[in-house]
Amino acid sequence: MSEPTIRSLGATLTDTGVEFAVWSRNAERIELCVFDAEGKKEVVRLPLERDGDEHHLFVKHAKQGMRYGLRAHGTYDPDKGLWFDPSKLLIDPYAKEIDRPFQYDPRLGTVGEDTQDLIPKAIVSRDVTVAPAKPLFQPGGLIYEIAVRPFTMLHPDIPGTQRGTLAALAHPSIIAHLKRLRVDAVELMPITAWIDERHLPPLGLSNGWGYNPVAFMALDPRLVPGGMKELRETVAALHAEGIAVILDLVFNHSGESDRHGPTLSLRGLDNPTYFRHQPDQSGTLVNDTGTGNTVACDQPATRRLIVDSLRHFVRNAGIDGFRFDLATVLGRGSKGFDPESMTLRTMLADETLRDRIMIAEPWDIGPGGYQLGNFPTPFLEWNDRARDDLRRFWRGDAGIGNLATILGGSSSIFGSDGRTQTRSVNFLAAHDGFTLMDLVSYENKHNEANGENNRDGHNENFSWNNGIEGRTEDQSILRKRRIDIEAMLSTLFATRGTIMLTAGDEGGRSQQGNNNAYCQDNAITWMDWKALDEELIGHTALLAGLRRRFAAFGDMDFFKGDGDVVWFSSTGEPMSIPDWEAPNAGLLGMAIATQDRDRGRSTRLAILFNRTGGDLPVTLPTTETDGWSLLSTAGETPAGGQIAVAARSVSFFVET
Repeated sequence: MSEPTIRSLGATLTDTGVEFAVWSRNAERIELCVFDAEGKKEVVRLPLERDGDEHHLFVKHAKQGMRYGLRAHGTYDPDKGLWFDPSKLLIDPYAKEIDRPFQYDPRLGTVGEDTQDLIPKAIVSRDVTVAPAKPLFQPGGLIYEIAVRPFTMLHPDIPGTQRGTLAALAHPSIIAHLKRLRVDAVELMPITAWIDERHLPPLGLSNGWGYNPVAFMALDPRLVPGGMKELRETVAALHAEGIAVILDLVFNHSGESDRHGPTLSLRGLDNPTYFRHQPDQSGTLVNDTGTGNTVACDQPATRRLIVDSLRHFVRNAGIDGFRFDLATVLGRGSKGFDPESMTLRTMLADETLRDRIMIAEPWDIGPGGYQLGNFPTPFLEWNDRARDDLRRFWRGDAGIGNLATILGGSSSIFGSDGRTQTRSVNFLAAHDGFTLMDLVSYENKHNEANGENNRDGHNENFSWNNGIEGRTEDQSILRKRRIDIEAMLSTLFATRGTIMLTAGDEGGRSQQGNNNAYCQDNAITWMDWKALDEELIGHTALLAGLRRRFAAFGDMDFFKGDGDVVWFSSTGEPMSIPDWEAPNAGLLGMAIATQDRDRGRSTRLAILFNRTGGDLPVTLPTTETDGWSLLSTAGETPAGGQIAVAARSVSFFVET
């Protein structure tokens, strides 16, 4: 007996027409609504034929470019989790192109109100595959996190029509900047179609980050007006320069929010299947995400949608990998998070996906949601403990032992189960939270512009202001802030594992103290290229060069203690227990064995971290060679046996 044919979901274009297929277990029937070329007038409504939980219809002579939507019939009883309302035009979950962005309107959540004039129309498109290739990015490299619109809106070299779009990333000036920083991969914040949270329009605000998705495959026309062709060409341009592309995707919730939110797609097609609900309370949505709903990733239909979405971006654009927002949700089932969940295992075993870079944000806000270190290999994981402890070290309230742990790859987190390699993504700042400049310029958040009376955003940022809160013209304070940023960047680039830098942190970008700027699609988040600090950019480029030159930094193995690392004190001797336990210790030395790729030889690096406010005399470890040379923007400068390490600094020396 032959295996049953698995029908592709969505709109499949053939030589003679289009096959439409939609999954819904609970809908009584589903209709296909075909629209005119402008997507304004419905020209025909056709019933889909039911085959088990799939509803399908072949439309003969239908062509590429046809605009369509769906309507689902059934019981409307939100208290039982049923939201079937045929007045609501719905986006096909498998739509790969839409004709305009989503815009919030209260009618989208009002039962009986027809919404075909409000909802974007899906567009029938033809897949164009790219030649299969291995991912360019390897763990241990530098990831550069980019919000496409803020990153490109003010760049003076980018043509006005291209600013704020994905295509701008292929501009020679952008690529030159990325190559100067030796970026190994760009990580693009969400570029798929999203909708504003309903509280934003009355405040005159809009979601500029995209973490409120509706269609998991369709690119948002505001960021990617050229659709998959624009994505494919941008990826190819970056690949040609040796830069990989990672997409930040949101599968943990949808923009349909809580029971007062809009009905746009999954809710209207099969709410009981696609979303998690409280046990024995089928009308109460689980909110493990803080957005009002939680996608039920353990359901086979949802799992298929997620995996098909990932395949789509790899096959049709050549994407190198993915970062998953609130990734704990991906592994959740009825009993909580399971690192061996079927969804995670399917993603890692899939033939198209198994060699892709997978990065987890390893938490959500639900019970047992914090799962740092618990994702299955080969997932990399955002390490917020390293972020906080690096900040606290330079603020002065974390010990040098914490710093050493991070420099070595956080084995206490990622090696506790016997694994011998780190999977840590180390970072100092990300899109949510303070920028690196704001971290040393503000003791407190300043989110008044968000319209929530400064209640939103994290309250504990482990930040400091160097004497004045926020903006100042005091040159001595500005100099202190730059020194602190240089020290923290140096520390980040010296850590073992993968590292991430958020766009603009290399040049002192500020968000005026706003640590939750998702709703500021304006000058607060737009990167002012002319105002970037060239001295800081040069320092970051130096660090990137050192990291690329010396192999030990990108090594994913934990230190073994067989000569690969020596922790030393100001005397040049190995650290003693009292040295480690000294409560006010302000200096740590690290000597590591490494390959020097530029010279083609084995050598050692000595790195000195001085967080105190004064210069410190230090004796470098003894060496059988000619000694040590300081690595800086001036090149290699011979260093004597005893040196003075500048206050609030990190110094790099190579054995000569």
